[in-house]
Amino acid sequence: MWQDGSHDFKAAGIEPELWERKLKGEEAAREELILLYRPLVFWLIRKLYVDPQVYHDLVQEGMVALIKAIDQFDLSRGTRFSTYAYYRIRGEMINFLQRREAKAPMPVEIQDRSVIDPLLPDAIDTLIEINDNLLKLPVRESRIISSIIIEGRSVKEVASKEGYDISHIYRIKRRGLAALRKMLNVSDAIKES
Repeated sequence: MWQDGSHDFKAAGIEPELWERKLKGEEAAREELILLYRPLVFWLIRKLYVDPQVYHDLVQEGMVALIKAIDQFDLSRGTRFSTYAYYRIRGEMINFLQRREAKAPMPVEIQDRSVIDPLLPDAIDTLIEINDNLLKLPVRESRIISSIIIEGRSVKEVASKEGYDISHIYRIKRRGLAALRKMLNVSDAIKES
């Protein structure tokens, strides 16, 4: 029904009648509108590509947002409800995902497992190769990885300096290190925390 973001029941004349009945205070019309627009919630969830564990929570958030949108929609403004609902529902879902991420436990930084003597010839070659490949990464990833790995700053410190959330810095670090591993042909068995 919402394959292209549109719906077909407006053409059938059902929607205007339901809005009029809802404005008169008919609870049944409100419930029919909720059921009519429910597919929009599921369509938006599919567009977000979220972890399946979050799916049911997102359905709940989306349905609550849909109900609020139906209750607060002002027909006199001349906007389409589907447009209004789209942004309300999507916004609530994104807010939920951000709140959920903010509550996620912060990863604990693991101290260096092995100390490499920087004066060993192999270590110098490795550091030069890493530095050269760091320059091939996008500027932001390179700057963040350099700050954390080479300069030894904490993720919290880098997040504060860069103006990002700590979890975002971890994602950038993970993505950048994966790209570095690929460039350096390092086995996936060696993982950076």
